[in-house]
Amino acid sequence: MTETMRAIEIRGAGGPEVLALGARPRPVAGAGEILLRVAAAGVNRPDVAQRLGVYPPPPGASDIPGLEIAGEVVARGAGAQRWREGDRVTALVTGGGYADYCVAHEDLALAVPEGLDLTAAAAIPETLFTVWHNLVERGRLRPGEWLLVHGGSSGIGTMAIQLARARGARVMVTVGSAAKAAACRDLGAERAIDYGREDFVAAVRETTAGEGADLILDMVGGPYLGRNIEAAALEGRIVQIATLGGAKAEVILPRLMAKRLTLTGSTLRPRPVADKAAMARAIAAEVWPLVATGRIRPLIDRVFPLAEAAEAHRRMEAHAHIGKLVLDCR
Repeated sequence: MTETMRAIEIRGAGGPEVLALGARPRPVAGAGEILLRVAAAGVNRPDVAQRLGVYPPPPGASDIPGLEIAGEVVARGAGAQRWREGDRVTALVTGGGYADYCVAHEDLALAVPEGLDLTAAAAIPETLFTVWHNLVERGRLRPGEWLLVHGGSSGIGTMAIQLARARGARVMVTVGSAAKAAACRDLGAERAIDYGREDFVAAVRETTAGEGADLILDMVGGPYLGRNIEAAALEGRIVQIATLGGAKAEVILPRLMAKRLTLTGSTLRPRPVADKAAMARAIAAEVWPLVATGRIRPLIDRVFPLAEAAEAHRRMEAHAHIGKLVLDCR
């Protein structure tokens, strides 16, 4: 291993052009950590937010963007026992993924199943941890329930469709084009609502015979919150995971009260390792067998070389992608 590595640096808050390939010292695995030679790194909305200067890394995290990686274990820190050099793993990290090497806590890594390439594996952790925690642990999704996913063709959305279907739920999504609608239906969504041409509240009521959505996974926020309340079923749950449409919203509280709704939400990156390790154990037991058999797989939109991270960000911000964007770091 060399003492330096390639890494994508954020050279000031701004557009994709502030992303530049630079040289950094190779990181060293600390206590309970493993060092990976990164084969691929997933691209996610929090990376864009960090680049814009509105989502700084938590204390102690790398300033290099990238929250999910896959690769080969090349070194272990003190006390790290779960993995051996040469193991192929995918891992959730707090930063540092857009690079040749990255450290991860050993408890936040999962073995890459046979038959799953490292590019696809890199597109899983951030998305799957988010979807698992918010659909199952917070949203309490049950078989037979109706799930509404806003942004159904995103990396989060395409994973949410698959996980919900695997757990016996029925899925509706909102999308922005016919191509995105078709992709969501191919994954198992029963209704794809074009938000540019249809009122999603009316479409949800029609699809559910007037009952509404039992669970709504929303990354839009802002003006969607009031409409989500109207679209929700009695005893429904609304889970907020991002605020792409605005961080502030007005709520007519009597409507929320009359329907006995639960409004909740979460973030992932700042959570303690213990919290995320508990999610990893649950995912390993409940979801990883489905990944191993191919029943759940990330939908890959496009793979870019590491040096073209800015182009990946441009594609994400243009809402042109269907599924996941990945950087090839080899």
